[in-house]
Amino acid sequence: MRERITAACDGASKGNPGPAAWAWVIAGADGEVASWEAGPLGRATNNVAELTALRQLLEATDPAVPLEVRMDSQYAMKAVTKTAAGTPVANRDLVVAIDELLADRDVTFVYTPAHQIDGDRLNAAADGAAGHTARTQQAAGSAAGSALPPPDSPAQGPAGAESRRPRSARRSPASSRGSVTAKFPGRCRCGRPYAKGETIAKNADGWGHPSCASSSAPAP
Repeated sequence: MRERITAACDGASKGNPGPAAWAWVIAGADGEVASWEAGPLGRATNNVAELTALRQLLEATDPAVPLEVRMDSQYAMKAVTKTAAGTPVANRDLVVAIDELLADRDVTFVYTPAHQIDGDRLNAAADGAAGHTARTQQAAGSAAGSALPPPDSPAQGPAGAESRRPRSARRSPASSRGSVTAKFPGRCRCGRPYAKGETIAKNADGWGHPSCASSSAPAP
């Protein structure tokens, strides 16, 4: 039996409310992503997506094994670890379901700030998977043989809003066109893969080769 499962989960909503999705990732012995899953939610809020991601992770992991959950949502963490003092509970159905899944389990929550340069790799991976699935509204995961999408650019907020890029951010020569250096391997909308460290650019379906960024044709 494994001594501890280390995982991260995240949700995304493009519009809040808007096209939304959830995602979780589980680390292997080397600390890298060993398995992951993401699913669409149609139109939902970011809070619903965050809570759904946690519920899906708890359902996917062995309750007999201690679990460390890394999250960038203080809302979701507080919703399931603190009791409301006589006040209405938002998203009650999700909170109650999570509370039942947490019963008699050894679960530790770790807050990891989102969209940080050289931040938590598991959280970044969950963020990228949730964001990509929110845009495509297509379920994906390692069990289905899907390539893990790269994290969203640090210049993107959780709902896709642009924010100031830190000066320490790694920029590619084409950064003025929104290109970044891929932190994870993935697959472009054209169907061809790209490697970790390769320059990639944002397109309507996620991230891929800069030459495909302006193409209107979807991936095959």
